[in-house]
Amino acid sequence: MNYSNKLFILSGIIFLTSFYSSANSQDTVKIMTYNLLNYGANSLKDQSFRRVVNYSDPDILVVEEILSQADVNNFTNNVLNYYTPGLYSSGTFYNGFDSDNAVFYKTTEFTFLFNVEIPTALRTINMFGLVHNSTFDTIRLFAVHLKAGNTAPDQEQRLTEVNILRNFTNTLPLNSEFVVLGDFNIYSSTESCYQRLLQPDIGVEGHFLDPYNLPGTWNQQAYAPYHTQSTRTRSLGDGGATGGLDDRFDMILNSKAVTEAGRIKYISGSLKPFGNDGNHFNDSINQRPNLAVPDSIADALYYGSDHLPVTALYLFEQNQVLVNNYSSEIPDEFILYQNYPNPFNPVTKIKYKVKQKSWVSIDVTDMTGRVYSNLVNKQINPGSYETVFNGEFLSSGVYFYRMKVNGKILNSKKMILTR
Repeated sequence: MNYSNKLFILSGIIFLTSFYSSANSQDTVKIMTYNLLNYGANSLKDQSFRRVVNYSDPDILVVEEILSQADVNNFTNNVLNYYTPGLYSSGTFYNGFDSDNAVFYKTTEFTFLFNVEIPTALRTINMFGLVHNSTFDTIRLFAVHLKAGNTAPDQEQRLTEVNILRNFTNTLPLNSEFVVLGDFNIYSSTESCYQRLLQPDIGVEGHFLDPYNLPGTWNQQAYAPYHTQSTRTRSLGDGGATGGLDDRFDMILNSKAVTEAGRIKYISGSLKPFGNDGNHFNDSINQRPNLAVPDSIADALYYGSDHLPVTALYLFEQNQVLVNNYSSEIPDEFILYQNYPNPFNPVTKIKYKVKQKSWVSIDVTDMTGRVYSNLVNKQINPGSYETVFNGEFLSSGVYFYRMKVNGKILNSKKMILTR
């Protein structure tokens, strides 16, 4: 299967994993990205990371430079869950070329959905999908660790990596809520890969918006509050960079929907390099005083990694949708039941329930989102209903059925046809 076909199929899977946010429900979520500096189990490093994470308290943590599944497990158990067992879990980890990305999340807040690998010539880009447990909205996080270095070939490779990312995000439906975060290794706003990240393309919304407007070269004192690397001015023997804080390598950028009008909204002004008080240009982050964090946390940032983590806040809440040119609230309660029997051959029944008079449609699709059958498409009064699907014209495989209310996809479920 070629790469364009993979993108098509994956975009269908993404489309089918959209969830509805229930009425009057909202939650503020903290997302963090952190380059862990070739993380492997180390008691001294674990102690530093433990303090940083416990103090910053992210709901979702995306990390770069983690080396193996064993290291993911150790970070989960001996860092994230050291003080509160079971607080965090990790998403599916893929061990690719060079160091890798991983995602961790609070289990009370989120449920992990998928990790889609987007290969490049160097490090893999990962798309992590997580559903918010209260609103049922899905956030897609693109974790990147772009090519390091400031030579022309380095910049060209970063552009190639970003073009691969944009080829993917341009396949997402309009108004999709997604974020790109990680270690970008970008030195200025004029670099071609940064410009490509922000560049809108006609007819799609695969571009990103930077919450900051920082024109020019970033490794200057005027941009000291935004720097994330390096936390040290001398070598600690762990391979980390030295020279003090003077580069804005670590970032979080948002899709148009997250910035402007999505159900998941970036909270303006909340993006911050954690622990950076703006007073440590070309200096170690723990040089006293640090006005952003206690001394113990500044020390932990210093010894843990040569990068500062970056955090941003997002509001998960219900939004109104436009149906036939008027604004309409989606019903605040609905049920789409699992089909029965499942697996089936070739007939199955699908039950559903609506609370108030609404326009309801139920479609059957494959994994690409191609619609095979429209089972329901009409205005329905409150009550419980059942419809029958006959798959005699389909081959064996996995299919989905999705329920729309007033034009908005509320839920989708998987069913299996056997022959």
